[in-house]
Amino acid sequence: MEKIIMIKYGELTTKKGNRNLFVDALFNNIKDKLKDFKFEIKKYRSRMYIKTDEIDTIVNLLKEVFGIHEIDLVYSLENRDIESIKDNIVEIFKDHDFKTFKVSTNRADKTYPLSSMEISKILGGVLLKNYSDLSVDVKNPDMVIDVDLREEGIFVVYKKINGLGGYPMNVQGRALALLSGGIDSPVSIYLAMKRGLHVDCIYFDSPPHTSDMALDKVKKLVNILSKYDSNMKLYVVKFTNVQEAIYKNRANNYMITIMRRMMYRIASTYAKEKDYKILITGESIGQVASQTLTSMNVINEVTNIPVIRPVACLDKIEIMDIARKIGTYNISILPYEDCCTIFLPKHPVINPKIEIVNDIESRFNYITLTINAIDSIREVNTINSKNDLL
Repeated sequence: MEKIIMIKYGELTTKKGNRNLFVDALFNNIKDKLKDFKFEIKKYRSRMYIKTDEIDTIVNLLKEVFGIHEIDLVYSLENRDIESIKDNIVEIFKDHDFKTFKVSTNRADKTYPLSSMEISKILGGVLLKNYSDLSVDVKNPDMVIDVDLREEGIFVVYKKINGLGGYPMNVQGRALALLSGGIDSPVSIYLAMKRGLHVDCIYFDSPPHTSDMALDKVKKLVNILSKYDSNMKLYVVKFTNVQEAIYKNRANNYMITIMRRMMYRIASTYAKEKDYKILITGESIGQVASQTLTSMNVINEVTNIPVIRPVACLDKIEIMDIARKIGTYNISILPYEDCCTIFLPKHPVINPKIEIVNDIESRFNYITLTINAIDSIREVNTINSKNDLL
């Protein structure tokens, strides 16, 4: 017998006719994630198996792969005979650190001559016979010993690790995310990726009103998110002229509303040029003035591209919890102002009127400003973001 890694798919098994597409995508994503390591991987309809001498390292990388429901560390048994399985069970758990247990058998191979119940009873009995300190507890055991009998082999699970779940990267198309330096937008990107989207990011930079540290903060956030998708890109828009034009034309408490409409115009146009299917934002209903339903409706009016808001119905505590889990929180709270916080009015409007918005936008040439902002967009390398941000 040998120790290997078994991967369970979870939600992917519900895909029926499209299952192979999702499983193949997961298979390719895993191979890409592990490309710098020596391993063997085999895929089957309901499981994948990985052989490697670097189990701990590989498991840590698999924890960053969407589409995996569970990562099981298992013993793969060579002989399917029940007497051999009994001998192996005794050997596997000879150094056990539990007092109570139960055996749970999944007989996926229906040609096996014994039933699941019979196998569990036999294996439980052999453990009790060999280890006098053990007892069976079917309701609340210290250890559940899972035995998986499949056509491709027999596997005894000795450790279970939760995967990220969701869908494999890139099975649902491409999205462009409006990324700020705050807490919410990185979380929304993470949740969008979990649903199988490839997400690239667009950031609105406003020098000299915003600093290089603000941009570097965003680069650091992309670096963290890139562990889930190494092909993530960051595009930076020079937004200074747009913001100054809005400010000079007496937007007052409509400043944020007009600014967000301009961001949507720029991002939507660029998304169409680059064939992104949707926009992703970090808006959460009612969290700030620009995120009331009235505000979002007025802001959304300038685009006909679908806008997905993954954190829309989460409260701030829930969003912060996810940010801590994925490692973006400590970066997001660094005190470097982005373009969303400069020129911020004391009392931003929470129920903007479209006629007032149209009047303000008629005072400056927003079409030319949009075109010039798009022309300024550049892809930025995030690898060299400053470590001293931490």
